[in-house]
Amino acid sequence: MDVEHMRRTASAIRQGVIELSHSAGTPHLGSSLSCIDILTSLYWSVMSIDPQQPNQPERDRFILSKGHAALALYVTLAERGFFSKEVLQTYNTDGGRLAEHPGPGCVSGIEAATGSLGHGLPLGIGMAMAARLKKSPTRVFVLLGDGECNEGSVWEAAMMAPAQNLSHLAIIVDYNKWQATARSNETLSLAPLAAKWQAFGWETHEVDGHDVGEITRILKQVPTNSGKPLAVIAHTIKGRGVSFMEDDNNWHYRIPSADEVRQAAKELQIA
Repeated sequence: MDVEHMRRTASAIRQGVIELSHSAGTPHLGSSLSCIDILTSLYWSVMSIDPQQPNQPERDRFILSKGHAALALYVTLAERGFFSKEVLQTYNTDGGRLAEHPGPGCVSGIEAATGSLGHGLPLGIGMAMAARLKKSPTRVFVLLGDGECNEGSVWEAAMMAPAQNLSHLAIIVDYNKWQATARSNETLSLAPLAAKWQAFGWETHEVDGHDVGEITRILKQVPTNSGKPLAVIAHTIKGRGVSFMEDDNNWHYRIPSADEVRQAAKELQIA
């Protein structure tokens, strides 16, 4: 898929996420919008996957460690053809298949239960080590939140992966500079974040987290020639794509009104 097509796809996913947040009355909208360009790059240009054979043993794996952005993943998977878009209407409904945080097997394409922060990277390391034992070409991609990098388990895992030379493992940090109630760098001293991952032994790159072409170029380097796991620090904007949501942390918990959904559609040129 070319870059312009990916950008249009990302806009459609953003609108789907906003509409579902409104209809289901669920939060974490800003956190979902910030990572959509990363997901679009992975699912349309980087990962070796087949929505018609979602359990193919040698497929690449993706783990949404920041599980509160499940809305973004659900809409991405539906758009990519892993399941019918009609299933999205069951999101956050009594007896529905799609919960606010993803559970394994709820729909095709969900590899792990996530939402308790700090667990996704350890799971990814386990998957990467299993793939190596099986001599499988499987690559593993883990999306972390910047606030999630407060968790000690992230840094314990960050030491493990280079020690095991897991060159077919990559993490992407959705560095939108916010967490639930404050700026990430004011809560704990994350900066300089790229230097920290590099010091832990990872091949590290910083990118514009909304440049699908650049994200794709770097993630296609997995497995790395250096023999190290790859850390991509993606500088993003919380609420990306909608002017009145961008960099406004109120949208961590706010639910959009019907009027705001329509206004967002105009800005995203979906209406």
